[in-house]
Amino acid sequence: MTAERLSMRKIKELLRLDAEGRSEREISRSLKVSRSTIQRYRQRAKEAELTWPVPEDLSDSEIEARLFPPPPAPDQPRPLPAWKGIDQELRRRGVTLQLLWEEYRAAHRDAAYSYSRFCELFGAWKGTLDVVLRQEYKAGERTFVDYAGQTMPVVNQETGEIREAQIFVGALGASNYTYAEATWTQSLPDWIASHVRMFAYYGGVSELVIPDNLRSAVNRACRYDPDKNPTYQELADHYNTAVLPARPGRPRDKAKVETAVQIVERWVLAPLRDHTFFSLAELNEEIRRLIDKLNDRPFQKLEGSRRSLFETLERPALRPLPTTPYEYAEWLNAGVNIDYHIAVHGHFYSVPYQLTKERVDVRLTATTVEALHDGRRVAAHPRSYRVGGYTTDPSHRPKAHQKHLEWTPSRLIHWAEKTGPSTAHVVGRILDERPHPEQGYRACLGILRLGDRYGAERLEAACKRAAELPQLKYRSIQSILTKGLDRLPSPQDDQISLQLPQEHENLRGADYYRTLN
Repeated sequence: MTAERLSMRKIKELLRLDAEGRSEREISRSLKVSRSTIQRYRQRAKEAELTWPVPEDLSDSEIEARLFPPPPAPDQPRPLPAWKGIDQELRRRGVTLQLLWEEYRAAHRDAAYSYSRFCELFGAWKGTLDVVLRQEYKAGERTFVDYAGQTMPVVNQETGEIREAQIFVGALGASNYTYAEATWTQSLPDWIASHVRMFAYYGGVSELVIPDNLRSAVNRACRYDPDKNPTYQELADHYNTAVLPARPGRPRDKAKVETAVQIVERWVLAPLRDHTFFSLAELNEEIRRLIDKLNDRPFQKLEGSRRSLFETLERPALRPLPTTPYEYAEWLNAGVNIDYHIAVHGHFYSVPYQLTKERVDVRLTATTVEALHDGRRVAAHPRSYRVGGYTTDPSHRPKAHQKHLEWTPSRLIHWAEKTGPSTAHVVGRILDERPHPEQGYRACLGILRLGDRYGAERLEAACKRAAELPQLKYRSIQSILTKGLDRLPSPQDDQISLQLPQEHENLRGADYYRTLN
């Protein structure tokens, strides 16, 4: 089917309406021709540099010749653009194929290819490149990260035990500049630390980081709205970048890093297959040497290397690093107990008493513990690794004259009295023996709840037996009930006196020790 050819009258009317800013739909309706024809003639007029009003010295045949130039003679081939340079320029921000064609046409005038043919030739040239080089990403736009499927063995010199190290891989989108390192695990701390070291290696940060749906990166995989790990999100905020996880089941979203993983396995891990490593640091030293060699390796079908492309194209487009590296922080969610403390890895930290029975977010670093409620920080403490200990800010305690709490020591004792006097005695002792009564609330609640499981009668009997212990703990009473000791006679009820014989050949007696003096 041949393209529709317009009369010169309609061509001039099209140019006039186009100069007035009319839309393609309006011009198509006025001239009663298809919109595709309008698009084609507008493009040809642009390529021929024909605008309204048409110069009076141009005849209709000359206009026709400019719109539909004859093909060049076979012995006069049209000049081809430098496709490698075109491809590299396209990776710069804001550069389009239309702009590059206009620059090409300005240099070659009538000998240049039309825009449509220019695009066809460029597409054919791109088809001759390796897959890894056909990815089209703007400089400084994306960093792809993942773990290699292959691991590297590390031998413990003392025990001979072999431990498999995981291989983290990152690649920049425009330059393919590659980073790799070994870590012991794919857990969140190693995942975050690898990103920090990768950004330092690049000397900057891209606009986006594209991970796979790894558990360390994404709590809940979803094609449209993945739930990113809060620590990973905090890392992104610190480096002024955004995390865009690959869609589940969409390998093309992460094709760049999958190719980078294959290249790392081929040019980094394979050469190390016969080496024996005795430490992670030793392995990473060799990986860094081979990664630098890989980045310096010349492209097969393009000029330069990953490093040269990175230095000239990608590095200037990266965002600057923050003044300090990100400090790893773990995010938890904790409930505020009636003692206005939260439990974090076995230690108890106070928050303002007004938050009793609320839930707070906890940001945990190696040195600090922060509690946030409704996005606002409400408490901060130095981190303590003492299991069972308490860290309390006095300002978090309620004032003595305020009747603010639903739970008080007297209420706990009164509740315990319903079980029995021994239970009330135990609860009272626990509250008295703590530096602050609130620190005993959890233990008291735990003891009272044992009555729901074992019954009030057994709990009272267990408390009666435990009352003789020098130190009262929840676990002591729980152990008595678990082992059924509450069913045995109490030492208070059955005092057993052991009657020993006064004389026996194996008994020395008190006089024996006097004779030694």
